[in-house]
Amino acid sequence: MSVRRADALGGRAAVVGIGATEFSKDSGRSELKLAVEAVRAALDDAGLTPADVDGLVTFTMDTSPEITVAQAAGIGELSFFSRVHYGGGAACATVQQAALAVACGVADVVVCYRAFNERSGRRFGSGVQQREPTAEGAALGWNLPFGLLTPASWVAMAAQRYLDAHGLTPDAFGHVAVTDRRHAAENPAAYFYGKPITLADHAASRWIVEPLRLLDCCQETDGGQAIVVTSTERARDLRRPPAVIVAAAQGAGRAQEQMTSFYRDDLTGLPEMGVVARQLWRSSGLAPSDIDVGILYDHFTPFVLMQLEEFGFCAPGEAAAFVAADALPLNTHGGQLGEAYLHGMNGIAEAVRQIRGSSVNQVSGAARTLVTAGTGVPTSGLILGTDD
Repeated sequence: MSVRRADALGGRAAVVGIGATEFSKDSGRSELKLAVEAVRAALDDAGLTPADVDGLVTFTMDTSPEITVAQAAGIGELSFFSRVHYGGGAACATVQQAALAVACGVADVVVCYRAFNERSGRRFGSGVQQREPTAEGAALGWNLPFGLLTPASWVAMAAQRYLDAHGLTPDAFGHVAVTDRRHAAENPAAYFYGKPITLADHAASRWIVEPLRLLDCCQETDGGQAIVVTSTERARDLRRPPAVIVAAAQGAGRAQEQMTSFYRDDLTGLPEMGVVARQLWRSSGLAPSDIDVGILYDHFTPFVLMQLEEFGFCAPGEAAAFVAADALPLNTHGGQLGEAYLHGMNGIAEAVRQIRGSSVNQVSGAARTLVTAGTGVPTSGLILGTDD
């Protein structure tokens, strides 16, 4: 896909299987075992076997390489294997990579996966503790000496500027947290099942880095999630209704860094997500009014508001009121704030469930879902739809 013209990928591939482990704080098993469990569950959901798979896609920052997962899962020869960079920004791009491989005939059945012990093992929220020198890591050297050591501290800089620019208070972020936890409370797979919160709860939660409170920050999770992609034609003969990949995109903005793009002219938006938004709308021919459900990456609540504005659901500064009004069904699985933090892969699974009509918080007549990946980094997005 070009940032200047529509592409021809839409409609040529579909998600046909989703599978996950339980979401916990201490899985008690290796990340490789979590990955294999998720892959096998997704294949079973699709009515396929490991012998049908000839492609695997994952993220960087993953300890389970594609060929190792293939061996452990009983998958044979691979004609395609790939991993996408930039943490949570890679989530939707894994499905894009799979769709491209299928559409070009490089592979027939591709499984995308993500598995980690992000609570009991390496905790991303602990920030920078040891890092090998890299060109991209050099940007952090301008921020670390001043105490900007964690993802929350990096996001807080942009969040504070957003509030100041629009005359808002930190309470504006609470609407996202309350919405996510309301949906998580109805989702038995969610860590916060049965535990909704109120705006008062949000306002009473402790500061992490002002203006971010505890309930503005996603949880840390052990678990795995896998997604199976094949051609739309083949999908029609499989076990589940296909979730057609209507459009897929990646995006990086000008002056892009990883979570520390502080030298841009404006810190009140997410230009990388703006790139994704323009591509998705251009290639799909759709508009915000055509979207039935939004599954927006919610590692931190302020970036959900900025995403809604980048996609044109509302004007700059109006997203908090948009969420408060329930103008768009949002993160119906509970999001990473409420269900689990699987770097956005569990959000893709929820988008598929909405298309299938099987979500625990099903939106009636859902035919188009928007899914986004990690923000503040080079990122990606998807529009999934029914096969019509």
